[in-house]
Amino acid sequence: MNSTDLIPAPHSAYEPLSDARYPLDHRTLLDAGPGTEGAARWLRATVGAATGLPLAPGEADDNRVVLRVDPGIGHRLGPEGYRIAVDGHAIRVDGGGPAGVFWAAQTLRQLLGPDAFRRAPIAARAEWTVPCGVIEDAPRFGWRGLMLDVARHFMPKGDLLAYLDLMAAHKLNVLHLHLTDDQGWRLEIRRYPRLTEVGSWRERTKFGHRDSPLWDERPHGGHYTQDDIREIVAYAAERHITVVPEIDIPGHSQAAIAAYPELGNADAVDTASLGVWTTWGVNPNVLSPADTTLRFYENVLEEVLELFPGTFVHIGGDECPKEQWRASPAAQARIRELGLADEDELQSWFVGHFGHWLAERGRRLIGWDEILEGTALEADPPEGVTAATKEAVGATGLAEGAVVSSWRGYAGGIAAARAGHDVVMCPKQQVYFDYRQAPGDDEPVPIGYVRTLEDVYRFEPVPPELTGAEAERVLGAQANVWTEVLEDRRRVDYQTFPRLAAFAEAVWSPLPPPLERDFAGFQARMTAHYARLDALGVDYRPPGGPLPWQRRPGVSGRPIDGSPPIV
Repeated sequence: MNSTDLIPAPHSAYEPLSDARYPLDHRTLLDAGPGTEGAARWLRATVGAATGLPLAPGEADDNRVVLRVDPGIGHRLGPEGYRIAVDGHAIRVDGGGPAGVFWAAQTLRQLLGPDAFRRAPIAARAEWTVPCGVIEDAPRFGWRGLMLDVARHFMPKGDLLAYLDLMAAHKLNVLHLHLTDDQGWRLEIRRYPRLTEVGSWRERTKFGHRDSPLWDERPHGGHYTQDDIREIVAYAAERHITVVPEIDIPGHSQAAIAAYPELGNADAVDTASLGVWTTWGVNPNVLSPADTTLRFYENVLEEVLELFPGTFVHIGGDECPKEQWRASPAAQARIRELGLADEDELQSWFVGHFGHWLAERGRRLIGWDEILEGTALEADPPEGVTAATKEAVGATGLAEGAVVSSWRGYAGGIAAARAGHDVVMCPKQQVYFDYRQAPGDDEPVPIGYVRTLEDVYRFEPVPPELTGAEAERVLGAQANVWTEVLEDRRRVDYQTFPRLAAFAEAVWSPLPPPLERDFAGFQARMTAHYARLDALGVDYRPPGGPLPWQRRPGVSGRPIDGSPPIV
């Protein structure tokens, strides 16, 4: 089977009949066994719509697509593994579980050609063909994620559903939704309606980096109702994607404090005067460590758990300035009451409270690598904190089962893995997709490091410093799409694609000997993949650079690789 155009590249492919092709036509039947009903529905709704083929249910001696769950495949390749065998009689799809059958269906669509990615036929065709042969495939990692920041710039539900389809097309299986931040609260909480009445919109928005003099004077806002979330979660589940919600605690919380000022450190700052933040950066307004704050967020999380059935709940935990806690008599009293050494340990206690609270309800906390601060696991602990104190606080600060999202490089993930905690690798130096894709003045709002398609393709989630047992703690990786300078879907598309295709291969496909990926081969396969993205309507960055409407002339960025800001 000619699999040279598949992305991500399969584990193995075999070509016994390089010129033979199997036809699909209006008489082709779809024979779906138990456990494959979801994949069958998806094939009829998606591939059927693009090809115009009915793919009617039924059995036949030939001219059929056969879907089966095969325990043998599951034992050998895992539940997400699959085998596609195409001969002169049928297309046989065997998955280790329902997810494996679904990922095989994604491969089958690629084999049909780019027009199979459209929503309706563009020309009358008597038949469609698939090359004959055998493919066996399985993912390298169980966590293959994409984080979408819908807090800074809201992404309407339709766009979010479209991104779930794009994730499925690339065999990604975790959508991390960044739902709350200083600039907006995007989730309806029925017990606390002001979180969306007040916290879901801001009066205006900084246009470009926070150093930019430009403003978009239009109010910006939006939120998802609880029924919206149920729909999103169900749509994702049909595509074997888990949605992980993020509710930021204790930093990145000004939108919540604007709605309920008592959540902030009112004895250190006038919280009643705060509105939803209109610019970017690290915000000093953090949550108060009061019992009432803990109860408030427990009530919020009770509703979150009802909406998101997955195991993991992300609580942020990053970029929490300590100045207000240092100035707050109530926070200082809390530190003394708990016998803590400093404000770092107060943050550890804050995170630990919710880690244990979630664990009691059968869930697992996941947070950015700052959740290591103030614990015995901190990779670079502050001076003046004794090992004994940090060990005691660490025992309560990072709950058993807590997972670290390692974003400030690999160090936090390495420290966590060595201490027996699971890790999701998402280092900003490699997989932050708001970062620019090339040097030069044409890149729109150039932020951060240059991270080209090749850079992302060569991303390796498992650092060499880890032993084999420690490496098993790396659940996988995710690409993070922060939206401070991404004001709409087209900008998100531009920053995310085609780099998401490279990332998908890094987390799905095996790392070939000599432990280096073939970028030239990937580029050749991308020729066909660009045509798929065109058919899907993705406004990706072309290989030759941005198109005129993709640029943002005059909008400043902030490169951080030694070059000055671009204005």
